[in-house]
Amino acid sequence: MRSTYVRRAVTLVAAAAMATLAGTTAAQQNIEKLKQFKVSGTDLNIPPVPQSGKNADAIRKNLERVKLPPGFRIELFAVVPDARHMAVAPSTNMLFVGTRKTTVWAVTDRNSDGVADEVKPFAPSLNFKVPNGVCWTKDGFLIVAEHNRVLNFPAAEFFYEGPDVAVIEVVPQGKLIPPEEESFNHGARVCRIGPDGMLYVSLGQPFNVPPREKLKLYDEVGIGGIVRMNAFDGSKREVYARGIRNSVGHDFNPKDGTLWFTDNQTDGMGDDIPNGEINRITKAGQFFGYPWIQGKTRITENGYDKDPLPASIVAAQVLTEAHAADLGMTFYTGRQFPQKYQGGIFSAQHGSWNRTKPNGAQVLFTSLKSDGTADKTEVFASGWLDGETGTFRGRPVDVAVMKDGSLLISDDYAGAIYRVTYAADAK
Repeated sequence: MRSTYVRRAVTLVAAAAMATLAGTTAAQQNIEKLKQFKVSGTDLNIPPVPQSGKNADAIRKNLERVKLPPGFRIELFAVVPDARHMAVAPSTNMLFVGTRKTTVWAVTDRNSDGVADEVKPFAPSLNFKVPNGVCWTKDGFLIVAEHNRVLNFPAAEFFYEGPDVAVIEVVPQGKLIPPEEESFNHGARVCRIGPDGMLYVSLGQPFNVPPREKLKLYDEVGIGGIVRMNAFDGSKREVYARGIRNSVGHDFNPKDGTLWFTDNQTDGMGDDIPNGEINRITKAGQFFGYPWIQGKTRITENGYDKDPLPASIVAAQVLTEAHAADLGMTFYTGRQFPQKYQGGIFSAQHGSWNRTKPNGAQVLFTSLKSDGTADKTEVFASGWLDGETGTFRGRPVDVAVMKDGSLLISDDYAGAIYRVTYAADAK
């Protein structure tokens, strides 16, 4: 009897492995077809995500708890499962939204009323793997940065209706980082196109604190840093910044071209250390201290606190509350909000997971000084964390500016995108 169970188990495992292999093979065949502008045979009908009903009503009810400065209003923009980082389309009333799963969402406001009418998967004939990072080139190509691949989609906002879309393989599967370094931990990428036209991608290191034997490899590949490359063929790749634990949010200041990024905190050192960070890169090759120091805290794991600090560490511009999980950020380029906010930084705090007293789950605003450095940081939007029960009712991930100057906030816990607007006479 026991041998029968063993044979059945082996058969099931083998079948699962063959199914996985078949799926992988089919996905690779699909991308090769799309690169040649051929059809994949995927069903042309793509079911949209319902935008009404009990779930949408409950999300709207939770938004009544959110606190904003006077004159601001927050509303549900779209129901988007697992919504993570956002890329607002350059020419239409739509955006693309990444996830930590297998879907990139195309979100469309067809009648321009400030509420999404349609949410459906983008390019479902492809097999995405943690397509968290989405961004645009200057001429309207959509970049999707996955865990270990980078794809480029020409004119995605005009050719997203069907399952098959033109695609350029910028970095093939398994070439962004060594496959043996793939991990479920810290594998969500973010991307931006710089003033130089190059593609910048953050590569979080997979450990809480990296072991010493990994440092040389990580330094060479750019894991625990930010790399840049040609946005169309992946050429001219170089490590742009190092000494970063896990950045899941960066943006360029349009005024001076500096690249700012958030960085997540080391766990297991207590509730109040180390601080989260918002950093500023002013030139290629800068080093931001990790794993020897984070914020003002020396890292003790693996004995890094026993080493002398490396030279030329660039200090953080902003130190945030420990373990609030600072993620997406954007420079506010709109004109709808008051002058105070124009040119400043909005950033999202996802919220703590292992703190004795939960914190985060809010959106911050950082103003800048005339020399381009950080001035003051304050809470802009809060209320997703119930202070009495410690329950999260939402977890902000990313922020993005719409062309009308409104601000979008994504929430992967509630599976939603919110829209913040301002009117001086609003009560």
